[in-house]
Amino acid sequence: MKKILSRILTLLILMLLTPFLQVHAQDKNPSDEMKKYYFVLLMKGPNRNQDSLAVQEIQKGHLDNISRLYEEGKIDLAGPFLADTAWRGIFVFNSNTEEEVRELLKSDPAISSGRLDYVILPWYSKRGAMLR
Repeated sequence: MKKILSRILTLLILMLLTPFLQVHAQDKNPSDEMKKYYFVLLMKGPNRNQDSLAVQEIQKGHLDNISRLYEEGKIDLAGPFLADTAWRGIFVFNSNTEEEVRELLKSDPAISSGRLDYVILPWYSKRGAMLR
């Protein structure tokens, strides 16, 4: 008898909660979902023997490329590290595949010249999250 009452009570509670759970699920904001991004760690490349004029040209092209990729919605975050180490900076790409990121990185003069190299790491974050 206690088992039957327990099951009936459980069933009643579930019936009462079901509408609340359905409404709550419908109210879920899609921007709360996690999304895959591609974190790119930039490091010193194997070819860093360019003269100062070439370095200036490469750097200008590098910055112009970052601006273009940002305007196209491909990069969400980019910046250098302040310490003078082998690690030079980061990109966070908003791309569908790692292959797409590799293709986009080829357009960077600092990478194509060998001045910078990179490591790509898939990275999850809340969709639309902003730094504070």
